[in-house]
Amino acid sequence: MFAWVAVPALVLLLAGPAMAQSVPAGTFDKIRQAGAIVLGVREASYPLSYFDASGRPIGYHLDICRRVVDAVKTRLDMADLAVRTVLVTSQSRIARVVDGGIDLECGSTTNNAARQRQVAFAPTTYVASVRVAVKRSAGITSLSQLDGKTVVTTTGSTSVELLKARQIGRRFAIREVRGDDHAQSFHLLETGQADAFVMDDNLLAGLIAASASPNDYAIVGEALSVEPIAIMLRRDDPAFKAVVDETVKAMMKNGEIGRLYAKWFMSPIPPRDINLGFPMGAVLSGLIHYPSDDPVEAFRPSE
Repeated sequence: MFAWVAVPALVLLLAGPAMAQSVPAGTFDKIRQAGAIVLGVREASYPLSYFDASGRPIGYHLDICRRVVDAVKTRLDMADLAVRTVLVTSQSRIARVVDGGIDLECGSTTNNAARQRQVAFAPTTYVASVRVAVKRSAGITSLSQLDGKTVVTTTGSTSVELLKARQIGRRFAIREVRGDDHAQSFHLLETGQADAFVMDDNLLAGLIAASASPNDYAIVGEALSVEPIAIMLRRDDPAFKAVVDETVKAMMKNGEIGRLYAKWFMSPIPPRDINLGFPMGAVLSGLIHYPSDDPVEAFRPSE
């Protein structure tokens, strides 16, 4: 059991430049000197990383990060290593990894080629489809019906760009708005300030399940993209990445990833004991047998 210690994100934001100068060359050195490992968590990235009713960070990727922490404790011979958590957003997550504010980002980040120029990724542990959530009362059932509508996504996400790219060459215009986090983006849909919310399907399903009236919403349209989601860490640190990768691969081989997937995607989860009912897809099943940290560009479906 970890003693979760929250570190105010604002403090880290203000201290960002100074921290970037003081971060040791290796993550293991940084952790050893601090006597702590810092995990980046999300507020509403269901069911990968979110807060339970008591405000404790939980989720599928948090459980995987816990196993990595155990491996780091063993590697450094630090059984009493402290585990701290920092709330990050789609906007801040990459910067917090780069500047040393967090050591592992245990959220819902897509591994893509542009991000790989700034950070590194563990082997893919979830594969999402980018889709659209709407209110059933709106009568929207296809992407073409979003023409002239207001579409929300979360700042730092590329989801709306995927929607626009799919409509190239067609008469298609949307009004784009952005929420600061997934919860705010869903609130804009919930309150009628947006007609649709474009995001990873599991996040949409989790937000709908946690809403006051889940039956009021539907996820519609074809998938805009297949997105490999993975735990994020600093680049150019082969020793630390080796431990992360070895841990994740071992969990895949011994069946633990499969069991955790069933726990978070196919069973009732907090805070409302709702089952998302997301069976593991063929792509992720294949990646469990043949682990990879390839970026999304290797997963683009044919048009």
